[in-house]
Amino acid sequence: MKKRSPYRLIPYLILVFVCLYNLIPFVWMFSTSIKTDKEAYKIPPTLFPQQPTLESYNQIIIWTSFPRYFMNSTIISLGTASLSTFIGSLAGYGFSRFNFRGRTTLIGIILATQMLPGVLLVGPYFKMLVKIGLYNTYPGLILAFTSITLPFSTWMLKGFIDTVPEELDQAAKVDGCSTLGTYFRIILPVITPGMVATMIFAFLLAWGDLLWVLVLTSGESMATVTLGLSRLVTQFRIIWPQLMAGSVIATLPPLILYMLLQNYLVKGLTAGAVKV
Repeated sequence: MKKRSPYRLIPYLILVFVCLYNLIPFVWMFSTSIKTDKEAYKIPPTLFPQQPTLESYNQIIIWTSFPRYFMNSTIISLGTASLSTFIGSLAGYGFSRFNFRGRTTLIGIILATQMLPGVLLVGPYFKMLVKIGLYNTYPGLILAFTSITLPFSTWMLKGFIDTVPEELDQAAKVDGCSTLGTYFRIILPVITPGMVATMIFAFLLAWGDLLWVLVLTSGESMATVTLGLSRLVTQFRIIWPQLMAGSVIATLPPLILYMLLQNYLVKGLTAGAVKV
């Protein structure tokens, strides 16, 4: 038998290092969330709790408005993901299938908007939402986040639609489908993987945002998970167990969403246009 080269172990060692690098913060976060207040401030810190307790979860759920924050984040993130993906698919379909004057320029402008940092746009959005009466509302936040994610959604879904053979469109039109009928019956089933990936991106962006929610909302009624967790960091004290407990809960929706859609995403990628 040939002797195995030791260099073949290098990729595996790198993978192990990357896994540990990404998993250790989550282990530390969960470990801190089940510690007592006294142990959380102990020096030197302990990796595993000596007296595990779920008191911090009980405190953040019952003593604070965290359930309300969680509901707000869910509504805003799902609304942003759905609206951004649907409008982006329509725009991507138009750019992919139709030639019109200024098409290349418009695509370039849409791409250029991604280069603008959000901190420069949040001020104008604040004035605009106050002017039209959507400040501190679900529609206002959903529209604001959709405007951020829409350029990416359009570009990404246009790329997926470009891979769909135009012969399918022509065959659908021969069978009597209109332009919108072709879009709904032919294009959407084929680009499902792209729509799933786009929805995940938009959902995560809206779920993890802090700056826009901080500026475009006021009070407790519209606060999100990120804003609620930031309020646990006070001037004189950081409530570490509750902060980590809230962070653990906040990571569950993105994790569950990815786990539920992972198989569906792979299935859509392997389906292709032949299935249509």
